[in-house]
Amino acid sequence: MGCAAKPGISTAVNWSKLDGWQQDDHSQLLSPLLLQCPKLKNKQAAWKTICQRAESLASDDSGQIKAFFQRHFQPHKIVGNNSSKTGMITGYYEPLLNGSYVKTSRFNYPLYKKPDSLIKVSASTNLLKVKDNRARGRIHLGQTVAFYSRAQIDGPKQPLAGNELLWVDSSDDAFFLHIQGSGLVQMTDGSVVGVGYAEQNGHPYRAIGRDLIEMQQISKENISLQSIKAWLTANPDQATALKNNNPSYIFFNLRENVEQGPRGSLNVPLTPERSVAVDRKIIPLGSPLWLSTKLPNSSALYQRLVFAQDTGGAITGPIRADVFFGRGERAEKLAGEMKQQGSIFILLPKI
Repeated sequence: MGCAAKPGISTAVNWSKLDGWQQDDHSQLLSPLLLQCPKLKNKQAAWKTICQRAESLASDDSGQIKAFFQRHFQPHKIVGNNSSKTGMITGYYEPLLNGSYVKTSRFNYPLYKKPDSLIKVSASTNLLKVKDNRARGRIHLGQTVAFYSRAQIDGPKQPLAGNELLWVDSSDDAFFLHIQGSGLVQMTDGSVVGVGYAEQNGHPYRAIGRDLIEMQQISKENISLQSIKAWLTANPDQATALKNNNPSYIFFNLRENVEQGPRGSLNVPLTPERSVAVDRKIIPLGSPLWLSTKLPNSSALYQRLVFAQDTGGAITGPIRADVFFGRGERAEKLAGEMKQQGSIFILLPKI
């Protein structure tokens, strides 16, 4: 019997193995590539050369850009656990909330800034044993303890009172903003501000959709952002307890450029349907990836080159990607329903 392939980046393959590569719109690839070049060109000699040469490409010349990628990158298979060829592909988007800088009877749910009391602690003192050693804590009576959980932060004692960035009019919308990681807020004067990820409280992420399935409130086949929102609206007496099952909590800052997409973990603006979140322990941030899957409720293949520019608490494992769909109704629908099987190839620099 042969040994199972080790999960992660595997053997090099020919470009012909990337089904749909010839049909992709390669003219869309130059912009996200150049956006991430300032973050990559000083980290690796190959990326420095790639970025220098990419600057001379014609942005509307799809053939030239395709040839550029074929010259400078080598596709490799990504193998999943137990030698699987496919994994889970999900989606996220940039939601729009309603907000105010002043607390009122309508706007009384806070989005918090990063608290001064939040400290990073070493992996050796990881208080919660969370993945990636994402340890966070606070000092209490001279001792380092775990930072406040969601239930504590949003509870009656309000330990972060006075640290509000702004206020929104829906507890559920605030909760889902934490999952998406960034969004837009329409203020009372009609202006729109962007909020982005600033920090996390160090507690592990827990998907409440899984809880609803186990509670037999929503079937596995019907679980989605939309069905979870509908359940929370219909069950307000149970909603708070369910949301508190997810102890992870996100802190935000104001984004300078609302016209650009939010910035992911690579700290570059995300490009709709060309940026994805990955597990950075397996896939280096900035890596071009060939994604082959299907959109929800569609038989048509969804195949395209994307860039690993973000991470997420629920995005773990080798064949795992979260597609950034952008903003608007279509993005919300796709992000909420996306839970498809798909395959991923990574393009590694070969200079």
